[in-house]
Amino acid sequence: MLSIFGNIENPFDTLSPGSSYTTSTDPGGGLFILLNNLLKLSIVIASIYAFINIIIAGYGFLSTTEPKEIGKAWSRIWNAMIGLLFIAGSFVLAAIFGYIIFGDPSALLVPKVYGP
Repeated sequence: MLSIFGNIENPFDTLSPGSSYTTSTDPGGGLFILLNNLLKLSIVIASIYAFINIIIAGYGFLSTTEPKEIGKAWSRIWNAMIGLLFIAGSFVLAAIFGYIIFGDPSALLVPKVYGP
């Protein structure tokens, strides 16, 4: 049944042979790769959402003359900017805490499992 699609190769081996996205020699390493990719995806989605909110609020700010609506637009712009600050700040704090606790800034951002 699947032969109708032809021979499908792993695209990550073609793009970056031997990358950590395809194989993991660590026990439980595949789970960390999955969670790391989901975290990156959620951060990208949150950033795009904040950017769209800034654009929509800017349009609302430019198209209205009522002070109440202008206040709503400013509130929406500030909320989106604070959200972007939290997104960027989480990476900075994770790197700082990783450096202080483990001596490696990427320790919390790219965890490794050591085991038998």
